[in-house]
Amino acid sequence: MKELIDKLYKTQTLSPIEFKKLIDNRSPEILKYLFERARAVRVENYGYDIYMRGLIEFTNYCKNDCYYCGIRKSNLKVERYRLSKEQILDCCTIGYELGFRTFVFQGGEDGYYSDEKMIDIIHTIKSSYPDCAITLSLGEKSYDTYKAFYEAGADRYLLRHETANEGHYSRLHPAGMSLENRKRCLYQLKEIGYQVGCGFMVGSPFQTTDCLVEDMVFMKELNPHMVGIGPFIPHHDTPFADFAAGTLELTLFMLGLIRLMLPTVLLPATTALGTIHPKGREQGILAGANVVMPNLSPTNVRKKYMLYDNKICTGDEAAECRFCMQKRMESIGYHLSVSRGDHKSIH
Repeated sequence: MKELIDKLYKTQTLSPIEFKKLIDNRSPEILKYLFERARAVRVENYGYDIYMRGLIEFTNYCKNDCYYCGIRKSNLKVERYRLSKEQILDCCTIGYELGFRTFVFQGGEDGYYSDEKMIDIIHTIKSSYPDCAITLSLGEKSYDTYKAFYEAGADRYLLRHETANEGHYSRLHPAGMSLENRKRCLYQLKEIGYQVGCGFMVGSPFQTTDCLVEDMVFMKELNPHMVGIGPFIPHHDTPFADFAAGTLELTLFMLGLIRLMLPTVLLPATTALGTIHPKGREQGILAGANVVMPNLSPTNVRKKYMLYDNKICTGDEAAECRFCMQKRMESIGYHLSVSRGDHKSIH
């Protein structure tokens, strides 16, 4: 297996059969070898800097009904909320003072925030904080909407593809949602000029090794600037409540593979990793990740943005999240960077 890791390290590519062999035959020894390689590649490209993004979860309304998601439309037990423009700006003010230079706006697909409203919010934030990057994670939109957001000042867009296997996609999502449309959005975002992020859940219901191999093949083809992966964690009020969570071990293994395949990619150690293991985010960094996303959302809405059960940091103030993260990164020999943290290809 080490020869396959060496091949991926040297050539940034493997055949589907080789990826499958590597994933199916992983062992503690192979994990250790992979992570050493992944850390070397990350240090070569980004040094020991870990980029910090301020996450603002501004609405938990969603028109979609994805079977895995706690804020799906059919979950009538969710206490819904929307942040006003003023509340969003307050989050940015607090974040800016704490050293955040990227704000990530994440929400369900909520029609209340019309293009006009979002363009106004993006434009206002960009005017107030011209040295900051704006990342959007608002789901599937039209080309024109994406272009308008980009022209208003948005820099990056996160849209997890969730799985690159069509049959698997249809088992995770209701009819009316399609992998084809999700991919179309990702290619359009790239065409417009965004720094683009895709990603998938590790260990989601019905996922096979072949699904993970297809994820790798698709990401190699898309060549995104960012990849967000995390373990599937069930939510008690969804159709997938009784499915087992994805494992820390496989998630870390996939992080290491992605770092070798896409050496310059921006790769978060996600909150979900920290949820399934107290040191999950640190282990993510040691597997090749180089981004963390402390929460800037107001504490009174944190518990309402519950995509999965037992999410961490729901009661912490923004400053607590930020300084806790700094200590965590320093404890493993890394440095929390106060910068926009752009992809290497952006000058």
